[in-house]
Amino acid sequence: MKISGCMRILRPVNSLVAGIAAMIGYLMATGTLVSETLLLAVIVFLITSAGNVVNDYYDIEIDRINRPERPLPSGDVGKRTALALAVLLFSSGIFLTAFTNVLCLAIATFNSLLLAGYAAWLKKTPLIGNIAVSYLSGSLFLFGGALSGIAGLVQVAPIAVITFLAMLSREIFKDAEDIEGDSAAGASTLPIRIGVKKTAYTGFLCLAGAVVASLVPYLWWGPWYIAGIFPIDATLLFAGIRPINCTTPDCIKATHVTSLLKYTMFASLVVFSAAAVLL
Repeated sequence: MKISGCMRILRPVNSLVAGIAAMIGYLMATGTLVSETLLLAVIVFLITSAGNVVNDYYDIEIDRINRPERPLPSGDVGKRTALALAVLLFSSGIFLTAFTNVLCLAIATFNSLLLAGYAAWLKKTPLIGNIAVSYLSGSLFLFGGALSGIAGLVQVAPIAVITFLAMLSREIFKDAEDIEGDSAAGASTLPIRIGVKKTAYTGFLCLAGAVVASLVPYLWWGPWYIAGIFPIDATLLFAGIRPINCTTPDCIKATHVTSLLKYTMFASLVVFSAAAVLL
């Protein structure tokens, strides 16, 4: 076991961004931040990291083909070590949530079970697995809003929908990239079922839906928000159009669509944060 391998399997940057998203969820719900939001970030970091570990645990055979450099297939981390690490992280995250409120505890517990279920079963289920992981991304904002109660959940719901649709598109494109490994492992993903070209159209339609949903906060944030979100929406549509005529996984990879969507979603967090504070 290598310490560097344990760090990589956590995907700490992604987990940190997830924690920040929960804090932004509270910020959008209340217009301010309190000390308890740091606890939210820690909880999300732990549970997200656990999900990353358990996902790699179940994906080891697929990753031997698609991503052999990852910690488990490369041998940097053992399977038993990864499993123990996942249990420790899940348990720690749920324990800390007991110091928040019932809504947060319910979301954290449900999401932890869903993360484990996704890795073990749902990932191989066409579209349902994609929907599950997309919900998990959108629920980061719901988790943050839940700290301020039901009213907070309602306030952040539109942002959760935007995130859900954008992430669903990214997950669909990722599956299109990974057809070779998924087929070898016996998975039956959406691209395997309907082909790369139809998958690319489906991914683009999800992005178009996210762009439409992103206009809703104009109702309370006004024209300055539109000015900020416009470059994000334009980039989302540009990223979605690039693979529209692809018929092979290599073509999808060559468009770098999943990377573009990842960084664009990170940028959207900046826009949402600025809007919540300034508008």
